[in-house]
Amino acid sequence: MNKYMQTFFELLPEKENTSVALGFFDGLHIGHRKVIGEAVKGNEKNLVPICYTFAQSPKSVLKNQPQEALMSIENKKEALSEIGIQHLYMCDFKSVVDIAPRKFVEDILIKTFKAKKLCCGFNYTFGKNGDGNTQMLAEICRENGIELKVLPPVEEKEGVVSSTLIRELIKDGRVRRANELLGSYFGFSGEIVHGQHLGRELGTPTLNQSLHEELVVPKFGVYASCITLDDGRKFCGVTNIGVKPTVGEFAPLCETWMPDYKGEELYGRVADVRLLDFIRGEKKFSSLDELKKAIFDNAKTAKNIFAEIADCN
Repeated sequence: MNKYMQTFFELLPEKENTSVALGFFDGLHIGHRKVIGEAVKGNEKNLVPICYTFAQSPKSVLKNQPQEALMSIENKKEALSEIGIQHLYMCDFKSVVDIAPRKFVEDILIKTFKAKKLCCGFNYTFGKNGDGNTQMLAEICRENGIELKVLPPVEEKEGVVSSTLIRELIKDGRVRRANELLGSYFGFSGEIVHGQHLGRELGTPTLNQSLHEELVVPKFGVYASCITLDDGRKFCGVTNIGVKPTVGEFAPLCETWMPDYKGEELYGRVADVRLLDFIRGEKKFSSLDELKKAIFDNAKTAKNIFAEIADCN
């Protein structure tokens, strides 16, 4: 396998020409989806649509900062496949960080992937120090007879749609708006683990899950959520993100109560949690009875939101 790539789908047949989507695509927001969609149109010219991206955020590597990703690698793989990408190449950014821009395009994209069409966003950069831009890419493509599609920015009331903008919305608890800009629902999947069983004592047994270290942490508080179990069943959820000040715990975690779930214990199973809307901020209650009342009130709100947003996939 070429040292510059790691494949998550099947290997690309050697003789097939490709249409390549370029970018990190954190969250696969509505702007990213236009780039991906343009690459998928390569099917019309018998080009195989592929995505060339990175396993780590280039900014997190270059600046040695936490990723705060909007989407796990597994969720990104699934979403790209659903959109129409047939092959995904996820590269270790450190392996290409020092490659000259022209060499990156000609040796990797054109020679290795047999690209006949390249698709990227308006602010795409590539090569050592990010010296390559869309103007340089256009020049290289002209010289090599490659079709290039540079997608313009998607503008919304908050400004240009970007992963940074959406990340800030999530940190501020504005997940409904973040979801609109994502074109999907922010969330995560994880194994259900044992907690302190306080919810069971209150009559509100919860699914306890660890937060993904690489993902952005939403504003602490209670959310209406859509829960998909690993057998495909979906339920309305009341999800608390944060610490448990009422019972003296201060490590962030995710706890979800599914008011309408009646069935077997789910420990060791995997659940997918999608946050639909913010209900309230984190609060310390004076008693467990007060906490229980708040949980049931939150459940009523969550059910109304869940009914309103039916397509929580």
